[in-house]
Amino acid sequence: MGVAWVVLLLGLWMWGREATDVHPGVSAPTTGDMAAAGRPPDTELPPPVEPVGRAAPLRVDIPALEVQAPVVARGLDAQGAIDPPPFDQPGVAGWYGAGVTPGALGTALFVGHVDTETGPAVFYRLSSLRQGAKIRVVRADGRVAEFTVEGVQVLARDRFDAHQAYGTRQPGRAELRLITCGGTFDRASRTYTANVVVSAYLTGVTR
Repeated sequence: MGVAWVVLLLGLWMWGREATDVHPGVSAPTTGDMAAAGRPPDTELPPPVEPVGRAAPLRVDIPALEVQAPVVARGLDAQGAIDPPPFDQPGVAGWYGAGVTPGALGTALFVGHVDTETGPAVFYRLSSLRQGAKIRVVRADGRVAEFTVEGVQVLARDRFDAHQAYGTRQPGRAELRLITCGGTFDRASRTYTANVVVSAYLTGVTR
Protein backbone atom coordinates (compact mmCIF):
# COMPACT_ATOMS: atom_id res chain seq x y z
CA MET A 1 0.00 0.00 0.00
CA GLY A 2 2.83 2.38 0.82
CA VAL A 3 4.46 1.86 -2.56
CA ALA A 4 1.12 2.26 -4.33
CA TRP A 5 0.49 5.57 -2.53
CA VAL A 6 3.91 6.90 -3.50
CA VAL A 7 3.28 5.96 -7.13
CA LEU A 8 -0.10 7.68 -7.06
CA LEU A 9 1.33 10.86 -5.56
CA LEU A 10 3.99 10.94 -8.24
CA GLY A 11 1.34 10.43 -10.88
CA LEU A 12 -0.76 13.27 -9.48
CA TRP A 13 2.25 15.54 -9.56
CA MET A 14 2.84 14.60 -13.17
CA TRP A 15 -0.82 15.22 -13.95
CA GLY A 16 -0.54 18.69 -12.49
CA ARG A 17 2.43 19.43 -14.71
CA GLU A 18 1.28 17.84 -17.97
CA ALA A 19 -2.50 17.98 -18.17
CA THR A 20 -2.66 21.71 -18.82
CA ASP A 21 -1.57 22.08 -22.44
CA VAL A 22 -4.50 24.35 -23.28
CA HIS A 23 -5.18 27.93 -24.25
CA PRO A 24 -4.72 30.29 -21.29
CA GLY A 25 -8.02 31.59 -20.00
CA VAL A 26 -7.42 32.30 -16.33
CA SER A 27 -4.96 34.15 -14.20
CA ALA A 28 -5.26 32.92 -10.63
CA PRO A 29 -3.20 34.04 -7.64
CA THR A 30 0.31 32.68 -7.91
CA THR A 31 0.77 30.97 -4.54
CA GLY A 32 -0.52 30.96 -1.00
CA ASP A 33 -3.41 30.10 1.26
CA MET A 34 -6.41 31.56 -0.55
CA ALA A 35 -8.94 30.44 2.07
CA ALA A 36 -7.39 32.90 4.51
CA ALA A 37 -8.10 35.89 2.28
CA GLY A 38 -11.05 38.02 3.34
CA ARG A 39 -12.56 35.73 5.97
CA PRO A 40 -13.55 36.95 9.44
CA PRO A 41 -10.88 36.17 12.06
CA ASP A 42 -13.37 34.26 14.23
CA THR A 43 -14.57 31.85 11.54
CA GLU A 44 -15.55 28.57 13.17
CA LEU A 45 -15.75 25.35 11.21
CA PRO A 46 -18.20 22.55 12.06
CA PRO A 47 -16.94 19.31 13.57
CA PRO A 48 -16.36 16.32 11.28
CA VAL A 49 -18.86 13.49 11.16
CA GLU A 50 -18.11 9.79 11.02
CA PRO A 51 -17.12 8.45 7.58
CA VAL A 52 -19.63 6.28 5.74
CA GLY A 53 -19.23 3.26 3.49
CA ARG A 54 -18.07 3.23 -0.09
CA ALA A 55 -20.28 4.44 -2.94
CA ALA A 56 -19.29 5.97 -6.26
CA PRO A 57 -19.90 9.70 -6.79
CA LEU A 58 -22.43 10.79 -9.42
CA ARG A 59 -22.39 14.59 -9.17
CA VAL A 60 -20.51 17.33 -7.37
CA ASP A 61 -22.26 20.57 -6.39
CA ILE A 62 -20.42 23.71 -5.28
CA PRO A 63 -23.15 26.26 -4.46
CA ALA A 64 -20.76 29.19 -3.99
CA LEU A 65 -19.49 28.73 -7.56
CA GLU A 66 -22.87 27.72 -9.05
CA VAL A 67 -21.28 24.45 -10.15
CA GLN A 68 -23.31 21.27 -10.69
CA ALA A 69 -21.09 18.81 -12.52
CA PRO A 70 -21.38 15.14 -13.37
CA VAL A 71 -18.55 13.01 -12.05
CA VAL A 72 -16.85 10.23 -14.00
CA ALA A 73 -14.38 7.67 -12.70
CA ARG A 74 -10.89 8.04 -14.15
CA GLY A 75 -7.83 5.85 -13.94
CA LEU A 76 -4.15 6.39 -14.54
CA ASP A 77 -2.60 7.07 -17.91
CA ALA A 78 0.53 5.46 -19.33
CA GLN A 79 2.75 7.79 -17.27
CA GLY A 80 1.00 6.90 -14.01
CA ALA A 81 -0.91 10.19 -13.76
CA ILE A 82 -4.65 10.54 -13.20
CA ASP A 83 -6.30 10.75 -16.59
CA PRO A 84 -8.53 13.85 -16.48
CA PRO A 85 -11.83 14.09 -18.35
CA PRO A 86 -11.45 14.75 -22.08
CA PHE A 87 -11.14 18.37 -23.15
CA ASP A 88 -14.40 18.04 -25.10
CA GLN A 89 -16.16 17.52 -21.73
CA PRO A 90 -15.18 20.75 -19.94
CA GLY A 91 -18.10 20.59 -17.51
CA VAL A 92 -17.20 17.15 -16.13
CA ALA A 93 -15.16 16.41 -12.99
CA GLY A 94 -12.96 13.33 -12.76
CA TRP A 95 -12.73 11.13 -9.67
CA TYR A 96 -9.81 8.76 -9.11
CA GLY A 97 -11.88 5.59 -9.24
CA ALA A 98 -9.27 3.26 -7.76
CA GLY A 99 -9.02 5.42 -4.64
CA VAL A 100 -11.27 6.51 -1.81
CA THR A 101 -14.94 7.27 -2.51
CA PRO A 102 -16.26 10.63 -1.24
CA GLY A 103 -17.53 10.23 2.30
CA ALA A 104 -15.51 7.12 3.08
CA LEU A 105 -12.49 7.10 5.38
CA GLY A 106 -9.46 8.70 3.75
CA THR A 107 -9.01 11.27 1.00
CA ALA A 108 -11.08 11.22 -2.19
CA LEU A 109 -9.46 12.92 -5.18
CA PHE A 110 -11.29 14.96 -7.84
CA VAL A 111 -9.56 16.58 -10.79
CA GLY A 112 -10.92 18.94 -13.42
CA HIS A 113 -9.79 21.39 -16.05
CA VAL A 114 -9.66 25.11 -15.37
CA ASP A 115 -10.23 25.94 -19.03
CA THR A 116 -9.95 24.55 -22.53
CA GLU A 117 -9.38 25.98 -26.00
CA THR A 118 -13.04 27.05 -26.08
CA GLY A 119 -13.42 28.70 -22.67
CA PRO A 120 -13.77 28.13 -18.92
CA ALA A 121 -14.10 24.60 -17.59
CA VAL A 122 -15.63 23.02 -14.49
CA PHE A 123 -13.07 24.27 -11.94
CA TYR A 124 -12.50 27.70 -13.49
CA ARG A 125 -13.28 29.62 -10.27
CA LEU A 126 -11.99 27.04 -7.80
CA SER A 127 -9.37 29.39 -6.33
CA SER A 128 -12.14 31.82 -5.25
CA LEU A 129 -13.61 29.36 -2.72
CA ARG A 130 -13.29 30.38 0.91
CA GLN A 131 -13.02 28.50 4.16
CA GLY A 132 -16.44 27.33 5.30
CA ALA A 133 -17.86 26.89 1.78
CA LYS A 134 -19.87 23.72 1.16
CA ILE A 135 -19.23 21.00 -1.40
CA ARG A 136 -21.90 18.35 -1.88
CA VAL A 137 -21.27 15.02 -3.57
CA VAL A 138 -24.27 12.96 -4.69
CA ARG A 139 -23.42 9.27 -4.33
CA ALA A 140 -24.71 6.16 -6.04
CA ASP A 141 -26.18 4.87 -2.75
CA GLY A 142 -28.62 7.78 -2.59
CA ARG A 143 -26.68 9.66 0.05
CA VAL A 144 -25.34 13.19 -0.29
CA ALA A 145 -21.98 13.73 1.37
CA GLU A 146 -21.54 17.35 2.45
CA PHE A 147 -18.00 18.62 2.87
CA THR A 148 -16.81 21.89 4.39
CA VAL A 149 -13.82 23.66 2.88
CA GLU A 150 -10.98 24.14 5.35
CA GLY A 151 -8.21 25.26 3.00
CA VAL A 152 -7.60 26.59 -0.50
CA GLN A 153 -4.00 26.70 -1.64
CA VAL A 154 -2.27 27.70 -4.82
CA LEU A 155 0.92 25.66 -4.89
CA ALA A 156 3.76 26.65 -7.19
CA ARG A 157 4.93 23.76 -9.33
CA ASP A 158 8.61 24.45 -8.82
CA ARG A 159 8.12 23.88 -5.05
CA PHE A 160 5.35 21.31 -5.28
CA ASP A 161 4.86 18.97 -2.30
CA ALA A 162 2.61 16.04 -3.26
CA HIS A 163 1.98 14.98 0.34
CA GLN A 164 0.97 18.50 1.31
CA ALA A 165 -1.44 18.63 -1.61
CA TYR A 166 -2.95 15.16 -1.52
CA GLY A 167 -2.15 13.58 1.82
CA THR A 168 -4.74 13.16 4.58
CA ARG A 169 -4.73 16.12 6.96
CA GLN A 170 -6.27 14.43 9.99
CA PRO A 171 -6.49 10.65 10.50
CA GLY A 172 -9.95 9.22 10.99
CA ARG A 173 -11.77 11.71 8.78
CA ALA A 174 -13.38 11.53 5.37
CA GLU A 175 -11.64 14.18 3.29
CA LEU A 176 -11.96 15.57 -0.22
CA ARG A 177 -9.50 17.28 -2.57
CA LEU A 178 -10.48 19.26 -5.65
CA ILE A 179 -7.50 19.91 -7.90
CA THR A 180 -7.02 22.05 -10.98
CA CYS A 181 -4.49 24.36 -12.60
CA GLY A 182 -3.67 27.83 -11.34
CA GLY A 183 -1.13 30.59 -11.37
CA THR A 184 -0.30 32.01 -14.78
CA PHE A 185 0.01 30.34 -18.14
CA ASP A 186 3.59 29.83 -19.36
CA ARG A 187 3.39 30.08 -23.15
CA ALA A 188 6.86 28.62 -23.62
CA SER A 189 6.09 25.36 -21.82
CA ARG A 190 2.32 25.53 -22.42
CA THR A 191 1.62 24.77 -18.77
CA TYR A 192 0.27 26.68 -15.80
CA THR A 193 2.73 27.69 -13.09
CA ALA A 194 0.77 26.32 -10.13
CA ASN A 195 -1.99 24.01 -8.93
CA VAL A 196 -5.10 25.02 -6.99
CA VAL A 197 -5.85 22.49 -4.24
CA VAL A 198 -9.09 22.73 -2.26
CA SER A 199 -9.14 20.71 0.96
CA ALA A 200 -12.46 19.78 2.59
CA TYR A 201 -13.74 17.30 5.15
CA LEU A 202 -17.05 15.51 5.74
CA THR A 203 -19.47 17.46 7.95
CA GLY A 204 -22.83 15.96 7.04
CA VAL A 205 -24.60 13.10 5.27
CA THR A 206 -28.19 13.24 4.02
CA ARG A 207 -30.43 11.26 1.71
